[in-house]
Amino acid sequence: MNPIWFVRMAKWARHPPSPQMVKMVLAIVAVCLVLFGVERIFGWPDWLTPERFPSGRVAR
Repeated sequence: MNPIWFVRMAKWARHPPSPQMVKMVLAIVAVCLVLFGVERIFGWPDWLTPERFPSGRVAR
């Protein structure tokens, strides 16, 4: 582990993030988990899958 991480941990221990910041991060993680769950349940839509040409370029 890099010693810089110990400095960061000490900084966070002395000055923890505000409750609003913690709530925001948890909300973002929750939204990501919901999107992941919806994608796993219903699958990825075909219209969002890019079509590839033989040359490797993506169709516009």
